[in-house]
Amino acid sequence: MNTLVPPSVAEQSEAEALFRFETAAPEPIRTALGLNATRIGGGVVLSMRNDPTRYWSKALGFGVTGPVTAGLIREVCDFYRAEGTPQAVLQIAPAFLPEDWEAICESEGITAGSSWVKLVAATEDVVARADALEQSPTGITVAPVGAGDAAEWGSVLVRAFGMPEEHYAQLSAYSAAQPGWHPFAAWLDGEIVGTGTMYADGDTAQFFAGGVLPHARNRGGQTALLAARARAARDLGCRFLVAETGAETPGTRNPSLHNMVRLGFRVAYERRNWNWQPLPEAA
Repeated sequence: MNTLVPPSVAEQSEAEALFRFETAAPEPIRTALGLNATRIGGGVVLSMRNDPTRYWSKALGFGVTGPVTAGLIREVCDFYRAEGTPQAVLQIAPAFLPEDWEAICESEGITAGSSWVKLVAATEDVVARADALEQSPTGITVAPVGAGDAAEWGSVLVRAFGMPEEHYAQLSAYSAAQPGWHPFAAWLDGEIVGTGTMYADGDTAQFFAGGVLPHARNRGGQTALLAARARAARDLGCRFLVAETGAETPGTRNPSLHNMVRLGFRVAYERRNWNWQPLPEAA
């Protein structure tokens, strides 16, 4: 396991960014999406009841301030049951999974899903590699997002990930002006075609929502978005970068993973997505 950034820091970096991204949404968006959140056992529990993407209901950041126990997971699942959440994902670093995790999963209706890769980097290393790149983006320009571009940026963000625009574009756009967030866009021929943002907190910058629309891919846009955020993180005094992406499975290739590794990110660990659904009530 890579120890440049310990799992405790890497997990809480992501958890805090997601908590702030979702809970800062204006009330009409929260109501439409059925969005609610709480903090339990040092982690965050995010519920989006009306979420056809099945992405935004997540519980993560556990194992840092105390152990992961059956009682803790029961409390998390009780929150989801009370919210009427149809499904959620629990994300726990492998270092923090307890010995009785299998029994806990069986008790709460939790099953193993896909895996993500947690990546970390020293900010200066990524900036140095970005500066040394010989190739520049083909026709792509990357710059910070201003208030006048936030709505278009939010729309592109969700479309790049195949999510519906209604409500989700506004949720994303609203984050652009929130404290601690630093959004960037990639432009091609005057059109926003890529997005990437980061949440800066002390020594750490959490990368989030890096994506490019299909017609503008393979031009170096995602690498340019990574580099721009790394330079911004350096200027903000952040020493470390944290990011996540899908783990590769046999026969698949994740370009995002390779772009980050090429820029100096290191794989810290793979983390399983644990899928929760409410158990059928006993007759």
